[in-house]
Amino acid sequence: MTKNLTEKIKAGELADYLARQLGGKGGGRPDMAQAGGTNVAELTAALQSVYPWAEEKLR
Repeated sequence: MTKNLTEKIKAGELADYLARQLGGKGGGRPDMAQAGGTNVAELTAALQSVYPWAEEKLR
């Protein structure tokens, strides 16, 4: 995550948001994170949900 966005979107929160949709966990620092999950069948839907999630955070 770029420094100018970390006040509104933290990389760890985004990683956890995605990973939970895949049956996993995620986390990390505001500027860098990692995640994992086992339900890869949900990957497309999870990735598509990022834009609305981020849009809401940036308001």
